Amino acid sequence: MAFASMAAVAARPSSIALLTRRRPRSIFTPLASLSSSFRTRKLVLYSKPGCCLCDGLKEKLQAAFLLSGPHSLHDVDLQVRDITSNPEWERAYQYEIPVLAKVLSDGTEETLPRISPRLGVELIQKKIAAALSQ
Repeated sequence: MAFASMAAVAARPSSIALLTRRRPRSIFTPLASLSSSFRTRKLVLYSKPGCCLCDGLKEKLQAAFLLSGPHSLHDVDLQVRDITSNPEWERAYQYEIPVLAKVLSDGTEETLPRISPRLGVELIQKKIAAALSQ
């Protein structure tokens, strides 16, 4: 009897598996994006699945977006783009990822200097804030 109940439990999908299947709409949702009164700055991260440098930078960016202070990134909208989904992006960035680019007011992109995922979160926040203010 105990064996039958264990088999029934094993046959049900676990809630952990169900939670990991859902993909968040956006990795970063800055609080400032909830209000239209704030000017939103935009960044694009070009990456690809399985890239350990990309994953490391994503983690550091997520932490940097949560920090407050004079270099706050709360008003920055980050879009992560998978270069394998677009041949043009793949040709341009296949040997350079992770690549961060800021979106200018006219919609064009300007590639930022490479940011190492080995840097501290505060320094990454400061470098991005400085690049976005130029």
